[in-house]
Amino acid sequence: MTSPASKYFVTKPDCSRHQIFPGVMINTVAGEKTMISIVELEPRSEVKPHQHPHEQMGYLVSGELTFTIGDETRVVKPGEMWRIPGGVVHGCVAGSEPTLAIDVFNPIREDYR
Repeated sequence: MTSPASKYFVTKPDCSRHQIFPGVMINTVAGEKTMISIVELEPRSEVKPHQHPHEQMGYLVSGELTFTIGDETRVVKPGEMWRIPGGVVHGCVAGSEPTLAIDVFNPIREDYR
């Protein structure tokens, strides 16, 4: 039995789902001013370097990312976070295991709705 729709609680099937790069899937939900994404990366998948005007902050739940933000590269482990100002080039490569991250965007990315 499925639960009735809620204006406050969201389940994964309620989210918008997009493949943003090969092996990289996101599930997103937006409020009025903020968007959150669950990012699932297959082993060794790559988020190609890109930039956007949105501020982005994230948290690594599991796996490992070699993450480049601007001119800085770091291996990110579970429990670590990142912050990316709008307009800064960034990208990452997943490690040898499936990887799960959470990203928050402000303002909302209309391309991920």
